[in-house]
Formats: sequence, C-alpha cells, structure tokens
Amino acid sequence: MGEAAQNKDYEERLRRAGVRITRPRQVILRILSETEDHPDAMEIFNRATEVDPSISLSTVYRTMKLLEEMGAIHRHAFEGGRSRFEQAGGHHDHLIDIDTGDVIEFHSRKIEALQDEIARSLGYEIVHHRLELYGRKRRRR
Repeated sequence: MGEAAQNKDYEERLRRAGVRITRPRQVILRILSETEDHPDAMEIFNRATEVDPSISLSTVYRTMKLLEEMGAIHRHAFEGGRSRFEQAGGHHDHLIDIDTGDVIEFHSRKIEALQDEIARSLGYEIVHHRLELYGRKRRRR
C-alpha cells in the first residue's frame, strides 16, 4: 500500500472509531505512513513538531494507542529500549543491533518451516509468534 493510501486507511479507521481527525493527528498519521523505520513515540513527536510545533507528546501517545488498539500499527518492546512502532503488515522478524539500536526486518522461510515442524512434533499449531534476534556487527579481520 502506498503512503497516501496508508495515510487514508489510518484516517478511515480512526473516523469509524468516532475519533476526530485534527491537524496534529493528520501530521502524526502522515509521519507513520511515510516511515520505514521503527520509531519510538519520542522520535514520532520530534518529527511531528518539525511540521507543527504545537503538537504535544500526549497527542502522539494517545494517537499511537488508538492505532494500536485498532490493529493498524504494531508496538514492539524490544529488550533494553523504549517501545517502537511500525505499520501493521506482512509477517517478518527482527534483528536488533545492540550497539546502535537499529532494527532490521527479515523473513526466512527456513525459520518459519522449522518453527512449524517443532510445533507439530509437540502436537501444536502456531497461532502467533515473534522472533527477535539481538546481535552486533562482526568485526572484519
């Protein structure tokens, strides 16, 4: 989904929930639809106040909470850091660089198949899972 379509989807979900789409919320929704990283609330707030200095941190938190409750975004509480947000979408896993805090998305069919195989062998079906790997870049020799 393109940025403009994603932004309209956020707005439509909020309207259906009876939430007014104020100028500050429009700015926050646009930032979310344009982002490709995993910003925390403070990063979203900083980006938003560059566009509109009147936006409050509490507006950012309330908007993120509403979108999370609707399933439009996902919140990740990666070990050792603040909660980060990303657009809801296709399944992927995360590698977190413990030195920089960078979050790298990846998908591995091998890992997915192995998880299914393990669950099946134990008599289970996977309903939901989250995989987070923590590491640091190897030093070249």
